Amino acid sequence: MKRTGLFIFACLILLFAQSAQADWGFVKRITWNSGGSYNPDIVFDSSGGLHVVWWDTTPSAGPVIYYKKSSDGGVIWTSAKKISGFTGNAWFPAIAVDSFDRLHVVWPEDYPTSPYIYYTRSTDGGISWSNPMKLSRDLGNGRVVDIAADSSDNLHVVWYLDDPGNFEIYYRKSEDAGATWTGSQRLTWNSGDSKSPAIASDSSGNVHVAWHDLTPGSGEIYYRKSTDSGTSWQTSKRLTWNSGDSTDPDIAVGPSGQVHLAWDDGTPGNYEIYYKKSTNAGNTWTANRRLTWNEGGSTSPDIAVDSDAHIHVVWHDLTPGKAEIYHKMSTDGGATWTTNQRLTWNPEDSWGPVIEADPSGNLHVLWSDDTPGNTEIFYKKYSK
Repeated sequence: MKRTGLFIFACLILLFAQSAQADWGFVKRITWNSGGSYNPDIVFDSSGGLHVVWWDTTPSAGPVIYYKKSSDGGVIWTSAKKISGFTGNAWFPAIAVDSFDRLHVVWPEDYPTSPYIYYTRSTDGGISWSNPMKLSRDLGNGRVVDIAADSSDNLHVVWYLDDPGNFEIYYRKSEDAGATWTGSQRLTWNSGDSKSPAIASDSSGNVHVAWHDLTPGSGEIYYRKSTDSGTSWQTSKRLTWNSGDSTDPDIAVGPSGQVHLAWDDGTPGNYEIYYKKSTNAGNTWTANRRLTWNEGGSTSPDIAVDSDAHIHVVWHDLTPGKAEIYHKMSTDGGATWTTNQRLTWNPEDSWGPVIEADPSGNLHVLWSDDTPGNTEIFYKKYSK
């Protein structure tokens, strides 16, 4: 009788675990290209339409930026559309959407040999795109760019550039939906490299930028904000003092204005995911909170906050012996977190995830996956 009870209990636990995992649905491949497909980014419009950009090596001329869309929550996807130029090497796109559902995409591009930051937009839901516009000067070797649209539909772009001889963070703004832009504004003057900026805005007109900085000798997370929609900027703040490298931050703002930050950190001896937040628009920050204790490296976090103020972090993790995608969440503002939830079981590496919550609170995750033999974009959805 005791063994029967234990067996039934074990079966119930297994069924519960399968049910919880089933909420995520199945892994779906969304690209079938002859070249590699890398580094997706996603946004949702007000109707729940899912818009995805990535860079792709399929054209023989070099990497270009592609776009595709799903209007039914990720079930059916449009064909891939090239939206960048065709003469340079285009990489690492970022996408934003404004309150009019206009789509805005930026990326770095070698044209033909010197890097620029380019911008394009769509005012018809991704059907057509404007001719790419050059945003940055013909100097330096920036590779990471990010974009955010604020509550007044101003656009904010950050990137890093080695114009002064080491890498620094730069910024530009548009107040007319991308038609014209302010001049480039340098945000950092540091002795070490400042790299990998991430940007977010809140409903009060604050713009938040985080990056990792090598000025202290190892990588640390720094932060700077503007309280007047990018016109002026407060002094930079150092947010971490760790013995290992703190790198690759991502930043998100919740519905109540709380600012959430995740990054990977080498302090424990291998890389783990860390988190902190600010409840007063970036003026002060909580202590660092370690989110993972894994045997393998946990890197490349992406963070999102849904309409219920639940915080979601995804990353890729080497604990299984190769990279797989993991997720965890907090329903109490970051005070406590669920256990790690593994989202992929693929024969090859799954890496570089991004996560976004749609207007209904469903979660959508995309990543690059080497399983097909070359790298393709894969997708998974959590239905609330």
